[in-house]
Amino acid sequence: MRLGVLFSGGKDSAFACWKAMQKEEVVCLITIVSRNPESYMFHTPNIRFAALQARSAGLPLLEMETEGEEETELLDLRHALLSARERFGIDGVVTGAILSVYQATRLQRICYELGLWCFNPLWLADQEGYMEELLDAGFRVVITGVFASPFDESWLGREIDRRTLDELRMIARKDRITLTGEGGEFETFVIDAPFFSRRIVIEEGSRVYRNHNGVLRIERARLVGR
Repeated sequence: MRLGVLFSGGKDSAFACWKAMQKEEVVCLITIVSRNPESYMFHTPNIRFAALQARSAGLPLLEMETEGEEETELLDLRHALLSARERFGIDGVVTGAILSVYQATRLQRICYELGLWCFNPLWLADQEGYMEELLDAGFRVVITGVFASPFDESWLGREIDRRTLDELRMIARKDRITLTGEGGEFETFVIDAPFFSRRIVIEEGSRVYRNHNGVLRIERARLVGR
């Protein structure tokens, strides 16, 4: 089966892509670029650098822009999936959804209307098990957005390694947040993955932070050999 991956550049969509590769043929990545940072459907921090990740993965990237308005952004998603079906002959779509019923049900409806299979390999996954598997598989992930207490500015640009994961576990227990950030508590960017030919080095970035809300804006990055 030929699959397109709804790809944001964050850990969940990248991990879902890798899982799909183990079962089927991934033929393209599909990225929705929202002009609205508060998009209901789509990851927005550093979305333009998905193109660099696609280059490392050796996969074509279909990029579609949207104003990011509630519900109307779904029309842009539908158009993107139609384009992927026409250009790459996809039979299905892969997503990194874990808990968001809002996102999952809307995407499933669009896929049903277009006759596409919807594959959600992380849906309702054990969050501890998922995060462990992510690190065991060799994914390197950087936190690029924080949107909840007690995350301070020091978390921006921090790589999720074993030590960081232990801290996230403690925060999740104490502050009742999701370990994976699925509740919108933090966003990520993947700098290396098992299906990348080269890793990504962030050469320049800027931090914007206030009241437990902040973003690391990647301004310059490049691919380097391992």
